[in-house]
Amino acid sequence: MSSRVVVSGIGLVTSLGCDVEAFWDALLAGRCGTGPVRSFDTSAYPVHVGGEVADFDPASVPTRLDRATLGRTTLFALSAARRALADAGLDPQRLDPLRAGVAMGTTSGEPREVERFNDRFVAGDLAGLGPELATAYPCAGIPARVAADLGFAGPNLMVPNACAAGNFAAAHAMDALRRGEADLMLAGGADSFSRITYTGFARLGAIAPERCQPFDRNRRGMIPAEGAAVLVLETAESARRRGARIYAELLGFGASCDAHHITASSPDGEGPARAMRAALVHAGLAPERVDYVSAHGTGTPTNDRCEAMAIARVFGDRAGRLPVSSAKSMLGHAMGAASAIEAAICALAIHTGRIPPTAHFETPDPECPLDCVPNEAREARVEVAMNNACGFGGTNASLLLGRAPA
Repeated sequence: MSSRVVVSGIGLVTSLGCDVEAFWDALLAGRCGTGPVRSFDTSAYPVHVGGEVADFDPASVPTRLDRATLGRTTLFALSAARRALADAGLDPQRLDPLRAGVAMGTTSGEPREVERFNDRFVAGDLAGLGPELATAYPCAGIPARVAADLGFAGPNLMVPNACAAGNFAAAHAMDALRRGEADLMLAGGADSFSRITYTGFARLGAIAPERCQPFDRNRRGMIPAEGAAVLVLETAESARRRGARIYAELLGFGASCDAHHITASSPDGEGPARAMRAALVHAGLAPERVDYVSAHGTGTPTNDRCEAMAIARVFGDRAGRLPVSSAKSMLGHAMGAASAIEAAICALAIHTGRIPPTAHFETPDPECPLDCVPNEAREARVEVAMNNACGFGGTNASLLLGRAPA
């Protein structure tokens, strides 16, 4: 029988802070981490808001590597990884390096490195340009550098599956542990704020002018953001043997593709619904067992309507009574880090018995007839939580987490 896999540590870098307890308090309070973009001039854009990680100091990230060779996304990943290990009470130097691995997700990798190269290219200033682009930009370098920093020589994987990448990374890490390929895996996602990403979403007309209002009738779009989340995953036997705190257990995973459009979701919601059903089958659970859904919930009219339809397909008459909330209403959309952060949120909801709200909710939408936990956190015993993610290309991934058995 395959091993049970649990979450024993959480590391975060978000627009609402990096300390787990402070982050959780802010999220439950409905605090907003988005605001005016500060990292570049947005005066030529029709929108000006983003979810940046304020006052992130690269020098504050402990690392054995040369910081000058590390991009912002990699530094986020390194910071979240070390925070997760500390939260789990683990010293990386005391672990068997051959049995410890890393699985990370991303959307853009290191876009700021591309921007810097492009700016110098346009200016005709290529003299003395080193190998930074080749060594820092390819996204596979992110988990490789985390592994190099920590000395982890086990399985190493980068999943560039856009906004669903964090869930995919967690699933790959869970499989590695269940197959006995590793004793410990760091799983998560990371992405940094950039002009490239912001310009793309602005050209799509997908960015909200002020606030992200998932499932609200008057929602006007998403808000690009950045961040990272890393979960320490290990077998339940390992965690109990060392007396670790266990946040939650990974129960199952499901994936699908709409095969419909590179940016738009299939309007019938069947793609995300298939991912949700697959996760339930993988976990051996009936839909009735799910107590909370962390929605993809971007705040765009099409995405929210599609996800609401998918939830109705899977949960039937329960769909309107099942708590469904979107952290993106407060954090913004952290791209490849989003579902990793939201997996951490599911683990914290199970661990603390609190469900975070959907902020900025004002007007119900008859096309999204969900209990979206409007504006105020809710106390609830969460035995099973579902984390939904829907990426570009119609790539859908649902991760199920549950309360670890005593």
